[in-house]
Amino acid sequence: MTEQEIDGIEWQLKQLIVEALMLDGVDPESIVTDDPLFREGLGLDSIDALELSMAIHKRFGVRLAADDERNKVIFRSVRTLAAFIAENRPSVG
Repeated sequence: MTEQEIDGIEWQLKQLIVEALMLDGVDPESIVTDDPLFREGLGLDSIDALELSMAIHKRFGVRLAADDERNKVIFRSVRTLAAFIAENRPSVG
């Protein structure tokens, strides 16, 4: 996958985070790609992670298991989520 395609996934993720989690007053442009999504970053919680994983499955066709021990790494930032999606996205065509 090219860097341009990864950038596209990152942008889509930022929009999805704002839409799916109904983050009032947060613009996708204001989300820093490498900032943490939980605690000090956007301040998301475990319920947000569940909602976001369902939205990711719907938008990208990628399943995130609740009991996956890698979730802390996968959900660290928009960049790590985009990389996971890029690696696990079903191929089209």
